Amino acid sequence: MTVQSIRARLLAVPLTACLTVTAVASTTTTATATATGKPIPTAIRLELPRPTGPNAVGRDILHLVDSDRKDPWVPDSGPRQLMVSMYYPARSATGDPAPYMTTAEAASLLRRKAPGVELPPETVSATRTYARTGAPAKHGRYPLVVLSPGLGLPRASLTFLAEDLASRGYVIALVDHAYESSGTTLPDGQTITCAPLCDQPKPPEGGQATITKNRTKDVSFVIDELAGRHPVWKNARMIAPKRIGMAGHSLGGDAAAATMAVDKRVRAGVNLDGTFHPAVTLDRPFLLLGSQADHIPGKDDTWDASWPKMSGWKRWLTVAHTNHTSFTDLTILQKAVGTSAPDDLSPQRSLELTRGYVGAFFDLHLKGKKQPLLNGPSPANPEVAFHNP
Repeated sequence: MTVQSIRARLLAVPLTACLTVTAVASTTTTATATATGKPIPTAIRLELPRPTGPNAVGRDILHLVDSDRKDPWVPDSGPRQLMVSMYYPARSATGDPAPYMTTAEAASLLRRKAPGVELPPETVSATRTYARTGAPAKHGRYPLVVLSPGLGLPRASLTFLAEDLASRGYVIALVDHAYESSGTTLPDGQTITCAPLCDQPKPPEGGQATITKNRTKDVSFVIDELAGRHPVWKNARMIAPKRIGMAGHSLGGDAAAATMAVDKRVRAGVNLDGTFHPAVTLDRPFLLLGSQADHIPGKDDTWDASWPKMSGWKRWLTVAHTNHTSFTDLTILQKAVGTSAPDDLSPQRSLELTRGYVGAFFDLHLKGKKQPLLNGPSPANPEVAFHNP
């Protein structure tokens, strides 16, 4: 795959081919039709899959400002700003339910990714989550996992994974990279979009590698702010600074590998269906998890080129009957508006597999727990293929 083709795939694809969550819609009568002519239910309730771990989940929102770095995409906006959702194991499920995203973020997401689909943004922003705002933090120290979404997608698109990992005993920093998301609401109420990047006729100088390199700076800054000498998060004492991992979808998966290459604090990484810009060289554990349609050996030359350069523990897995966004929690919206392909895995199943293998990977490499699931094909998961080209 070329940089140009990947960029077109990420930025030109409509939301109805780019959203995945795990909740089934509750419908009444049908009214409006999608851009593809399929009717949309007038009443839809979206719900994330319930976390699988034993812990209740809390969530805080951080607004981080890197005063040492101007925003690379909109320099006139001043220092680089990042909105970060912190998910963590909680003592109890007290507090208010954590909103999925703001209504303004949902409106921007639908406008940019689902033109012609008449779905109220409130339907998306009201997606059922399981984290609680301000829930009391559980005592103990836990590995930190940074999550980075795909280019043009909001951080909320990985909520299903953030909540699940937190329930399994991880602290999660889910990052919105400013001007790289469909919509990010700042504390002053302004919602910024990816227009400076997404609406340009060509990628920035250096292509998507430039965006990835900027994300490595974002992530290292976030780690500094959370696990450095003067942490800004009130629950930073929960973080075990010697046990840090990173996972990302699409360009976020590329950023996970690129961050590991420049920041040795990140001990293990996961790429969910993302092309590398360029191929990477790594000496620490890394998991490749993607669709069989695009990432079996020979399909993405950047995976082929990177694989022999990974000298640490590694696995290359692909999942049958998935698409690029089957690894995000926006697949539910795709299902709800009736645009899933007939042979696609259900949102419940694709997200179950993603959670299972990513969770097992971090349990092995950040907690030292043996994980037979990662040793080879499982009869319980016939959709998942192991590759060793």
